[in-house]
Amino acid sequence: MNNNSTWTLSDLPPQQNLESRKVLKSLPKAHAALAELKGITLSIPNQTILINTLGLQEAKDSSAIENIITTHDELYKSELNLKSIQTLEAKEVQNYIEALKRGFQLVSEREILNSNMILEIQQMIEKNKAGFRKLPGTALKNASTGETVYTPPQDFDSIDSLMSNLENFINTPQLCDYDPLVKMAMIHFQFESIHPFYDGNGRTGRIINILYLILEGLLDLPILYLSSYIIRNKADYYKYLQEVRDTNNWENWILFIAKGVEETSRETIDLILDIKELMQKTKYVLRDNYKFYSQDLLNNLFKHPYTKIEFAINDLEVSRVTASNYLNKLADDGILEKRKIGTGNYYINRSLFDLLSTRK
Repeated sequence: MNNNSTWTLSDLPPQQNLESRKVLKSLPKAHAALAELKGITLSIPNQTILINTLGLQEAKDSSAIENIITTHDELYKSELNLKSIQTLEAKEVQNYIEALKRGFQLVSEREILNSNMILEIQQMIEKNKAGFRKLPGTALKNASTGETVYTPPQDFDSIDSLMSNLENFINTPQLCDYDPLVKMAMIHFQFESIHPFYDGNGRTGRIINILYLILEGLLDLPILYLSSYIIRNKADYYKYLQEVRDTNNWENWILFIAKGVEETSRETIDLILDIKELMQKTKYVLRDNYKFYSQDLLNNLFKHPYTKIEFAINDLEVSRVTASNYLNKLADDGILEKRKIGTGNYYINRSLFDLLSTRK
């Protein structure tokens, strides 16, 4: 094992060939699953539903990796913007989903991913403008033993230079003709090893993954999230990251990421099909029994597991009295669950809540 005090992070791409036979054999399955996922998103007419429901799951899982634990109930309540009930953890998760959506907007508009955009994403996650690290002293430690596992670059100039190289690598395909999934693994390794921020590196790095897939045209929407896969395989995630630093062995790390893309794509396809089926069932119930049924109402009930009168007013463009009547009627009939909080009410789409919260 190399001593990390002698190992220095160098610019991308590395000199050695990273596309081993094993790596190349692992890629077609991952690409096939990704392509199927990209296609299936088109079958949900209102794509905000996927960005919101799946984005919330990712925000919860990605934050959990950093030991920011929130329940589904806290998370969905925080979406109601009722200030009195927000836990600090739910607020942090909320910051993450805002950053994720902002990153998607920036990449869609500009078709690049540069350091300024990465800085903006991290600022939204952490709600500060500390920028790249300027003070030495950052070290990554083993949570159980307290032993220093890896010391990232310590001075601002090194961090700035490595981030410029990373930005160039992301946005200049001619630099390296590797498969985009291999490049994504390289980018994720590099960003986490630069560790450019005092806080929020892990969450920012996981947002970069999804934005890179969108940049490369492998997905149209930010809906493939590796956080649940990382949580299930946390020990391997850190082991293979460190293996690159200790022995320069990239193969296990790249195979780990390719497998993550394949597994997560398949899980997300299943979840989208389940959401679609649930929407269809709800649509028939609403259409057959309520004169006020509309596609906008259905979309409102599936954009978030929890809704409230203000959301219905905006989405359906109806008066407060009308929105209130619709939601209360659905609650009276058991289609929604009505809950009181403070002076207001909110309404739970229990079927959607159960589907999302029982997901493995």
